[in-house]
Amino acid sequence: MAEPYIGRLAPSPTGLLHLGHAATFWQAFQRARNANGTLLFRNDDLDPHRSCPEFVTAMIEDLHWLGVMWQRPIINQGERLPLYREAFETLAAAGHLYTCTCSRKDLTRLAQAPHEEEDPEPIYDGHCRPHLATTTPLPNTAYRFRVPDGEAVTFTDQNLGPQRFVAGQDFADFILWSRDGIPSYQLATVVDDAAMRITEVVRGADLLKSTARQILLQRALNLPTPTYFQTHLLRDEHGTRLAKRHDALAILTLRQRGLTPAEVLRMASISCDF
Repeated sequence: MAEPYIGRLAPSPTGLLHLGHAATFWQAFQRARNANGTLLFRNDDLDPHRSCPEFVTAMIEDLHWLGVMWQRPIINQGERLPLYREAFETLAAAGHLYTCTCSRKDLTRLAQAPHEEEDPEPIYDGHCRPHLATTTPLPNTAYRFRVPDGEAVTFTDQNLGPQRFVAGQDFADFILWSRDGIPSYQLATVVDDAAMRITEVVRGADLLKSTARQILLQRALNLPTPTYFQTHLLRDEHGTRLAKRHDALAILTLRQRGLTPAEVLRMASISCDF
C-alpha cells in the first residue's frame, strides 16, 4: 500500500515572497491536493540575524490570499534545535564532520571564484579536512560535512528528470554547523523532512545540488529519502533569477497594485482553476 502523500511549504522569513515563490508554492499545493494528501507549513526561521516576524506574517497572508492552504499548525525551525544537535552528534561520532577554522577572508575568496548562479555555495578547497570534530558543537566553531570524493549521487526529479552529481567535483564539503551556533539549511532540512514524514519535496531548481548534499546526509543518518519535484526558476527581464530583492515582483506589492490571485499566478506562468 502506497504511503500517504505529505508535502510541505518551507519559506524563510528573510524577505517578501515573490512570483517565483508563488509558482513553487502553488505547485506544492496542487500536487498535495491532487494526491489527496497533506500539506504542511514549516517556517525556516533558523537564522536569527535575518529572520523577521513581520515577514512571517506577510508570507502567511500572501499564501492565504493566493489560495494556498495547509493542514496542522505551523512548525518553527527555531524551536527545534535539540533535534539538529542530536543529528550533529550522530554525524560527528561516525566521523563525517570536521572543524573549519578558515577565516571569513578565506571563505570570501572562495565565494568569488567562478560558480553557478543556481548553486551559490562555492566549492570548498578542503583546507581544514585534517581537523577532527568533537561530538558536541563548540562555540565560535564551524563544522563541515566531509563528502565521499568521487561518489556519484543520482536521483530522478519528478519534474526535471534524471540527475547526477559527483561529490568532490560538482559540490564539495559543506558547512553543517556555523560558527554562530546555527545548524545549516542542509542539516535542518534533512532532519525536519524526516521528522515530518515528508514524502515529496517541491522546491526550486536552484536546489538541485542541495538535493544531492541532502541525500548524502540522509544516508549518513539512516533517514528516508523523499521524492523531489523541482520547479523551473523564474527570471527577470535581464535573465537574473528572481530573489527577495525584486520588490516590484513581491506578492504583497502586486496585491497592493490591485491584481487578483489569478492574475498573479498567470504572471508566474501557472495555470489555475479559480
